[in-house]
Amino acid sequence: MTASRGKPVYYSVKINRVMRVRLERDLDSEHEQVGSTFNTTLVDPLYAKGGVLLAPQGSTVRGHVTNVRRAQKNVEPAVLTVAFSSLRLPNGHHLAINGSLFDLSTSGATSNNEGEISANKTSKRNLKFIGGGAGGGALIGAIAGGGKGLAIGAGVGALAGAITARVKKGSEVRVKSGTEFGVIVNHAFALPAYKARS
Repeated sequence: MTASRGKPVYYSVKINRVMRVRLERDLDSEHEQVGSTFNTTLVDPLYAKGGVLLAPQGSTVRGHVTNVRRAQKNVEPAVLTVAFSSLRLPNGHHLAINGSLFDLSTSGATSNNEGEISANKTSKRNLKFIGGGAGGGALIGAIAGGGKGLAIGAGVGALAGAITARVKKGSEVRVKSGTEFGVIVNHAFALPAYKARS
């Protein structure tokens, strides 16, 4: 928290903080290009310590595609890598952020009694969407070293191990609009207490 005379008080959003977001459009590795942008919306409001509202539900977190590997003939599934670069509030306030994809289904995060989710310091930041999964979902996983993907997306509803066994190799990435996942903060940023436009 910082303040100076005549200026608003700013509250820090620290590294490893996780924001739960919902995808606003489909992502498909057959059609996405590096640099393609997409929007997600905050599912849960972003609060500072003490319950100060910084970003209300529905604020926009913008993402972009940083790498696309389409499904390979050698039965390798497609991979879609994304990053998150800005936060826009309903009152028009806009700022740059640095965020990465985070799997909310892992045990790599904790929440406190104010509902704030924070990732463990050892949480991986190289997660990617991997082609496959039941119900049109995608898998999130660290590709390097053959790490197992964990299921995300509406309608998947099964244990990660079972889904991993059912992944069809060579599948494209298809992440449906409405899918929820996490955005982990890579660099701290600061916001004043939220005020709606008058």
